[in-house]
Amino acid sequence: MGYGGGTVVGCRIGEAFRSAGRKPRHMVDFQERDESRGFGSDDEDATDEEDASKVGGSETADESDDVTDEKPATDAGEGGEHGHDHETNDHDEHEHGHDHDEHEHGHGHDHDHHRHDVDHVGVAVVTISSSRSIETDPAGDAIESAIEATGEVVTRELIRDDFDTIQGIVNRLADREDVDLIVTAGGTGVTPDDVTIEAVRPLFSKELPGFGELFRILSHDDIGTKVVATRATAGIVEGVPVFCMPGSENAVRLGTEEIIVPEAGHLAGLASRGQDDADEE
Repeated sequence: MGYGGGTVVGCRIGEAFRSAGRKPRHMVDFQERDESRGFGSDDEDATDEEDASKVGGSETADESDDVTDEKPATDAGEGGEHGHDHETNDHDEHEHGHDHDEHEHGHGHDHDHHRHDVDHVGVAVVTISSSRSIETDPAGDAIESAIEATGEVVTRELIRDDFDTIQGIVNRLADREDVDLIVTAGGTGVTPDDVTIEAVRPLFSKELPGFGELFRILSHDDIGTKVVATRATAGIVEGVPVFCMPGSENAVRLGTEEIIVPEAGHLAGLASRGQDDADEE
């Protein structure tokens, strides 16, 4: 039998089996076989691959999130805490050291700056007036009363407005052993006979302009712009501070109580320090 006849016979046999609900033994249904072996269709395979891809991507993302979460925790737990402690310690050490330095510096500076202060100041009071006497000298009385807060008045003088007389008395008082400070009242104005400043200033080895400046500032509250006529000044004569003020009672009380008394012992000690060493040599 040729190839053509065999083919026709085969087809008829297949149809007979199908009509009887049976399959030829030698014919294989490959789709059924694949399904029985667990293999799906191409669509199912594609779906499975997509699902696998999603699962893998999710796992990868989860792992990435875990790594990301762990890193900040490490920074905050280890590096962050360490840095904070370090900064706190540095800050505490800095503050402690700063306070310690300030304490030592301030204490040493204060001690050294005041170790030459005069505890009990001997003061000479000179009233310069051609119309007063010791008994009628309210300016001198005000100075003496204020000086009691820091020392004592060892002498009071009342002299006339004369250049040579004023200069001579201040020079002589500065040489006295019991005089640590001199206060004059009167002769600091602008009239022709006001010559106290002209007589005393040449004796200054050092001038203290701050006294006159502060005195005029404080006086402005009482006399206003009239303060421009006040030539109050101060300086050092032979190691003794000398303060020259106007002759009015209010003026000398202000200058003595507000400026001279608070600084008397300190200035007297500083001014006489070098002078005492020179005298000993």
